[in-house]
Amino acid sequence: MEAGIGEVGTSSRKTKNVSGPRRVSPIGSLDADILRAMFSLLNHFDLIRCSAVCRSWHSVINNSTLMKDLYEKNSSKFRGTLNVVNHSNISLKGCLKDLAMAEHRLALTNGNTEVHQWHGHSLRVSQCRMKWGLILTGVGDKVLRLWSSGSYDCLGEYLVPDSKPIIDFDFDESKVVGLLESRICMWRRNDKRSIFPFREISSPCGICMRYVDPDAVIGCDDGTARVFDMYTGSCSRIIRTHAGSPTCLSFANCQMILCGSSLGRVTAIDLSTGEPVASLKSTISHTGIRSLCFNQHSYQVFAGSTAGYTHCWDLRTLRPLWETRISPNVLYGVQYLQGDTSTLAVGGIDGVLRIVDQNNGVVLSRYVMEGGKSEAHNPKALKVMKARALSSDICIDRIPKQARPSITGLAVGMKKIVTTHNEKYIRMWKFND
Repeated sequence: MEAGIGEVGTSSRKTKNVSGPRRVSPIGSLDADILRAMFSLLNHFDLIRCSAVCRSWHSVINNSTLMKDLYEKNSSKFRGTLNVVNHSNISLKGCLKDLAMAEHRLALTNGNTEVHQWHGHSLRVSQCRMKWGLILTGVGDKVLRLWSSGSYDCLGEYLVPDSKPIIDFDFDESKVVGLLESRICMWRRNDKRSIFPFREISSPCGICMRYVDPDAVIGCDDGTARVFDMYTGSCSRIIRTHAGSPTCLSFANCQMILCGSSLGRVTAIDLSTGEPVASLKSTISHTGIRSLCFNQHSYQVFAGSTAGYTHCWDLRTLRPLWETRISPNVLYGVQYLQGDTSTLAVGGIDGVLRIVDQNNGVVLSRYVMEGGKSEAHNPKALKVMKARALSSDICIDRIPKQARPSITGLAVGMKKIVTTHNEKYIRMWKFND
């Protein structure tokens, strides 16, 4: 019995060792000093990717002086935009954020810029949103389209099954939400079917919409903002915002929304009470507000007007910080990269893409398109063009209109801006170092 058991055990051990010793990855066998030497050759974007590979790499990058050294090295490159006073106490996340935002600003103001244009819609497209490497476009025909911001592949189509046009839209991780005059419609991101039947909303015609699940706030042509439950279609509040019609909306937080009006004011509304809590207005121009956004990091409100003014208010003090007329015409888009407190992208009817300093309203750079060539054998009819940087003294009216089609919508990503022009085409402006 004992011999039998021993033989079985020996056989089992031999069978177990047939595959040989466990293999160790060559990269995994490197010690921390070698990894630090390798990582020191990378830029901060590559360091971000490496820190997400495994715990050991994250530990090496986070616990070494790599980010501190890279932080100091780039302080001169970014012309003092980095705060290196207490760099030893700055976390890995803080270092990476500061470096990324500084590089984003540098690229937008001094970069070598290309414009990638592709055929997006059969009729026209006038609005766009960009998040998480995705672009959603629409308004102009009966379909919303979701695109990859890297490959420009169409990832989804969301059809409207009636004759009413799309007025406004937005999206999140799981769904797409659209406003159709007196209807709210929703689609799953990964499914063309609607999540629920389209909800009729008992209200006047909707003009603009923003939502924070489950509530959607709709600006209506009777001068009210109405709060609806997106899943039931019931209206919980009717808020009188202005004497004029609301033209644009932006959430300051989940309990406060900002509403721009055709009479040139921005009203801050507490959604929990339905009461206006503040009114922001220009000291120079009282023309209508056409575009609006709020920076949660600096508490600054930015707006573009129908007379070409860009406005900035501090929501904490309710005072205007600066007002600059950067164009003689309507400004349809005012946006910034999430987390950035230095640059603002502005576009409007004159077709010039402007980069504005968030802190003082100074125009840092201006761009229009130049001729380009189509990519051969490309089913998206992708056309690559160069962007032309304009000097401060050039007369915009002398630039051909085909080089500056009106910008009706824009969205900002890391070193890139997507624009729509009420045409069939979508354009991606890529800013390189």
